[in-house]
Amino acid sequence: MTTSNGKLAGKLALITGSGTGIGREVALEFARQGANVVLHYAASKHGAESAVEEITASGGKACAIQADLGNVDECFRLVDSAATFLGGLDILVNNAGITEVWDFFDVTPQQFDQLYHVNIRGQFFCAQRAAQQLLKRGGGAIVNMTSVHGFAGMPGHSVYAGTKGAICAWTREVAIELAGKNIRVNAVAPGWIEVESHYTKYDGYDVNSGARQIPRRRVGQPIDIAKACVFLASEDADFIIGHVMLVDGGTTALMSLATL
Repeated sequence: MTTSNGKLAGKLALITGSGTGIGREVALEFARQGANVVLHYAASKHGAESAVEEITASGGKACAIQADLGNVDECFRLVDSAATFLGGLDILVNNAGITEVWDFFDVTPQQFDQLYHVNIRGQFFCAQRAAQQLLKRGGGAIVNMTSVHGFAGMPGHSVYAGTKGAICAWTREVAIELAGKNIRVNAVAPGWIEVESHYTKYDGYDVNSGARQIPRRRVGQPIDIAKACVFLASEDADFIIGHVMLVDGGTTALMSLATL
């Protein structure tokens, strides 16, 4: 799996929310590209540890660390522990997040706080702590995970979309603050990406129906996002600062009045 001449050869990376779905594939792809990685999980212990086993069996270095990123102290502990295990830090992929669908009138303050604490506050303070580690190694890259929901509306996502829009805005802002310190900050905005939770969380989930709504005529896969993260974290993206990369098969480019 690992390679000494990959795009991230020798890099030290922390990927949050990597026990399942997109984050897990990002961690695996980073390892394939030569990085040593720390996977973070909140509840998906099995997925994170099985990815660690896959990476180490192929000669890579990896471990999994549990943390509740709704708690700022846990954000700091995660980053510090990752840097200790790896011997430093070059890359943070801020992938951890919660997706929930609620009617606007039914949202409670507790639900609102839960999503904002993990999706944006957790990202912010993981990045703040990680940037201190990156500076010790002369700089590095931060890749934040946002969503197409930060660009367009869909019923039931009033809280979730707000967090994703906030990520777009603060990515651009902190990118400007850190660019002169040799830390590049960008974001990836996935569209419809097929992950295992779709089959358990949504009744009647139909991947073929989804594909018909996307100009590319297929639902995205976690590897599509992983490759985008590798690019933004690598030297190939050295002159890209504060960019939000849409990886959505053309979803947001499609006029809403159009029919496919």
